[in-house]
Amino acid sequence: MPTKKSAGRRLALAALLSAALMALHARLPDTALNLGSLFQTLLPWTGLAVPVLLALAAVRRSRLAAVAVLAPALVWASLLGPTLIDKRSTGHGLTVLSHNVDEANPDPAGTARALAGAKADVLALVELSQESAPVYERELAAAYPHHTVLGGVGLWSRYRLSAVDEVEIMPWTRAMRATAATPEGPVAVYAAHLASVRVSAAGFTTGRRNEAARALAAAVRAETAPRVVVLGDFNGTYQDRALAPVTSQLRSAQREAGSGFGFTYPARFPVVRIDDVLVKGLTPLASWTLPATGSDHRPVAATLRF
Repeated sequence: MPTKKSAGRRLALAALLSAALMALHARLPDTALNLGSLFQTLLPWTGLAVPVLLALAAVRRSRLAAVAVLAPALVWASLLGPTLIDKRSTGHGLTVLSHNVDEANPDPAGTARALAGAKADVLALVELSQESAPVYERELAAAYPHHTVLGGVGLWSRYRLSAVDEVEIMPWTRAMRATAATPEGPVAVYAAHLASVRVSAAGFTTGRRNEAARALAAAVRAETAPRVVVLGDFNGTYQDRALAPVTSQLRSAQREAGSGFGFTYPARFPVVRIDDVLVKGLTPLASWTLPATGSDHRPVAATLRF
């Protein structure tokens, strides 16, 4: 049996390894299993190692292990601690909302009414179906006189929409772009739904998602409008290196003006934020996650200042 002293040393080593993995998360190799990308997706939850290791150190009565646990605690706090601060501020601006409404949503009319109640200026909805799209069009018509739907994505706006076009990120329509003529000036608005990922024995399958991200990034890079908002379901978090082609060009409203992690999926008990509001040329004032609807995702919203 391991001695109390050797057990303490093993716990201390585990704590230091946890700290190293957190600190070097951006350099973890993405092998065929894409484990580095998966680790970054779940980065906020790596902090759970701290109370677990601390409890084990207490059980073993190991001072060495207890001290070593400070390493992952400090690394996690430096990486993600600022996210927990409430950075929201008040003020007027453009309020945008994004929601993956879920093709299997049993109550699209109820979801539409909940979204209308949020009183956003622009809505981006993804995963619309042929059956549900007319329901959203009907229920949102009174609040949003301007709208357009292409394939499974759609935009609803209080302001006139022009230059509407598909953004080719996949063989079928999963993204679109339009110009919203807001009172403060035109804004290029994108609605995007990147390909899904899967976690299985084969690892973290992200190939199609990554290709879609690169295609979306190319469209954003070619964008000439000074103010850009990209809304949608990215099937990946802002920290995921695979989304860097997109996120390196844009800023997350949640990271700049949110409170907490703003997890969105799955709706009943969200553990990751894969839906986001990304901006360029606008200043986020506040970002928040809305209550669950009939979808398996939660809606996200942000107020942006010109």
